[in-house]
Amino acid sequence: MEFPRISEGNIPPAERVKNYKEFVLHLSDEEAKTQGARCMDCGIPFCNNGCPVNNIIPDWNDLVFQQNWRQALDVLHSTNNFPEFTGRICPAPCEASCTLNINSDPVGIKSIEHAIIDKAWENNWVKPQPPKNKTGKKIAIVGSGPAGMAAAQQLARVGHDVVVYEKNDRIGGLLRYGIPDFKMEKTHIDRRVSQMEAEGVTFKVNQNVGENVDPDQLIKEYDSIILSGGAEWPRDLPVPGRELDGVHFAMDFLPNQNKVVAGDKVKDQITATGKNVVVIGGGDTGSDCVGTSNRHGASSVNQFELMPQPPEKENKSLVWPYWPLKMRTSSSHEEGCERDWSIATKSFKGENGKVKELVATKVQWKDGKMQEVPNSEFTMKADLVLLAMGFISPQQKILDKFGIEKDARGNAKAETEGDKSYATSRKKVFAAGDMRRGQSLVVWAIREGRQCAKAVDEFLMGSSTLPR
Repeated sequence: MEFPRISEGNIPPAERVKNYKEFVLHLSDEEAKTQGARCMDCGIPFCNNGCPVNNIIPDWNDLVFQQNWRQALDVLHSTNNFPEFTGRICPAPCEASCTLNINSDPVGIKSIEHAIIDKAWENNWVKPQPPKNKTGKKIAIVGSGPAGMAAAQQLARVGHDVVVYEKNDRIGGLLRYGIPDFKMEKTHIDRRVSQMEAEGVTFKVNQNVGENVDPDQLIKEYDSIILSGGAEWPRDLPVPGRELDGVHFAMDFLPNQNKVVAGDKVKDQITATGKNVVVIGGGDTGSDCVGTSNRHGASSVNQFELMPQPPEKENKSLVWPYWPLKMRTSSSHEEGCERDWSIATKSFKGENGKVKELVATKVQWKDGKMQEVPNSEFTMKADLVLLAMGFISPQQKILDKFGIEKDARGNAKAETEGDKSYATSRKKVFAAGDMRRGQSLVVWAIREGRQCAKAVDEFLMGSSTLPR
């Protein structure tokens, strides 16, 4: 009631597009204190349930208000292994659930989380927590994204020998090769890997389970296995001209830029420099393509979304405390992008095998069905088309090679409750994160990695002291 919400500062678009560094500036101590004071410590903190890892948000808001940063870090770490990831790239469903959001601006929860963990690293408060005793049990984790990393850290801390297998040349999964560096620099992953190695986790890169690593050998060698790979099977757009050079999946475009920023030389890198870029898909991946294209120096960037344009503001009385449908403008959009909604792509046209033009039409939705708007067809210059329409499921090959049952959407079938939580149909094999639930958020991956770790610990030891 006394203080307005303060947003984090950032470097202006014209400056930040010149490089791939992070540009969001965390709150000062005084700003964070004031934002913590906005929290009402309400009797039923809906933000706790709005947050997939159930962060104890009112507690660390109050501790920051009191400037007790060290204890705030302990409370934050008690539910979230990697706040520096979520404090940067989580969309903050907790803020949508904030009681203040009913009739005012919600507490800046994400900005306070960001300030806590950055201050912790700056003051060298984040230390390895190696186990006091070893159990002698061996666990293999397939996939080193946030779900695999969270599970590995939890299990190593209670004394299990944990080996993480990663198919790429660096640890981090889609955090490493998917999230642009300007949203999250990769030093944050490297620091956590160093911490986890000191806690006893072994990381193995260039280990593609099902290709150069035999799943059956893992079954023999380890007491338990967790499948925690990402949802990497992209949704395609089968229209005439799809085969033209210059029409690519977003994940053929984004990871190579991550590698270049890391110092690698990438042969035949897809670049947007001087090109008319069209991004098809209005979600986070599409936004990342926009930001990367602007940093390449694209001539123009257009983004199309099949669904109708959402309202500027949500109907709070109807949707609170749930995640609302409303117009969202990302930092990448602010850097330069034309956006349009209710657009369906009909075909691509090219010259000499290279895409030059996109043919699209306006659509309208009636009774849940899509219909073309008569006489609305148009063409647009397109030298580079990036398909960012989401991901169907994990790659099927690895699930098939482990011989585990899949759900109707092609994910590893495993429940999250009961005696066999996170357990697949094959004995000793568990699944978490995108591998189990499909394409989702980093915060859901961390939650599932933690909960799966508890389930595996109970499976191996009969009981567990790990928190869910």
